[in-house]
Amino acid sequence: MSRTVLVTGGASGLGAAVVTEVTKAGGRPYVLDRQRPAEGVPHLLVDLADTRAAESATRRLAEEAGGLDAVVTAAGMDVPGRLADVPGETWERIVAVDLLATAAVVRAALPHLEQSRGTVVTIASTLGVKAVSDATAYCAAKFGVVGFTRALAAELAGTVGVTLLIPGGMKTNFFEDRDPRYKPGPDAILNDPANVAAAVMFALTQPPGSAVRELVLCAPTETSYP
Repeated sequence: MSRTVLVTGGASGLGAAVVTEVTKAGGRPYVLDRQRPAEGVPHLLVDLADTRAAESATRRLAEEAGGLDAVVTAAGMDVPGRLADVPGETWERIVAVDLLATAAVVRAALPHLEQSRGTVVTIASTLGVKAVSDATAYCAAKFGVVGFTRALAAELAGTVGVTLLIPGGMKTNFFEDRDPRYKPGPDAILNDPANVAAAVMFALTQPPGSAVRELVLCAPTETSYP
């Protein structure tokens, strides 16, 4: 796999797992994140909630890389809580990082992806197909990613591959800083992000003429799916 892959959120969690898998497969990962990724991985530090900055950083990395073959939008965040209790700026930041930045990065990358006949893999969530209480911002954003990706697949059919990946809960630091009420319990069964990264690689390595449109990947006992 001699492909150049831009990964948002590639410094940790699922994004870092994707970076590892791309590297193992012989590809070249490039990262957009607020934190530095693994040593030696080309990257730009950017706050993806600033969508214009996200677009600019995408263009800069694409130029540095000499083009792009794929984009994986793994960056995401959540601050659970009832709508009345989550500050407006926090609520809107969740939507900006999880949804608006996804569209911004893909938009900026499109000229390169169209030239390479590349692939986009967006990362939604099982909470993008099933709504739960105390997650209005996250559900709004991830439902939005689902709709955005399905529309994008129709728009780019035959020119750029588009895959919607819907993972369940994973064993990452995603849950670390939240209120204990919203942390997985000791008996929770979470998926290994490496498994989800393998699904990303499956989508990225399809032969010409074959497109993986949607994938759901979660632990067999995932309560948010179906």
